[in-house]
Amino acid sequence: MSSKRQRYTEAFKRELVALYEAGERSAASLEREYGLGSGNLWRWINRYGFSEGRKTVGIGSRTAEERQIRELERELAITRQERDILKKAVAIFSRPKQSGSSSSRPTELSSR
Repeated sequence: MSSKRQRYTEAFKRELVALYEAGERSAASLEREYGLGSGNLWRWINRYGFSEGRKTVGIGSRTAEERQIRELERELAITRQERDILKKAVAIFSRPKQSGSSSSRPTELSSR
């Protein structure tokens, strides 16, 4: 049994994108409410959505500044991890050495 594929008008798609961008409901809840397939609304948001006054055209639509910010955030996260590792290493190596063996204690010589 074959089912026909539902076609939506561009006006309907834009209206749903506007509802999502109003920020009152999630994409998943809008998809459930209007009987859309999973992911349809995200495709429409990428095609018809407006973010900060510019049209988005998918993942590659980030501006150069946004890409640079993401890259700097990644570098910062790596640098913080390296710093934390170095702090732990310094703490380990700066501890006074504790000897648990009895050979390092001075022995008393008995004069018998």
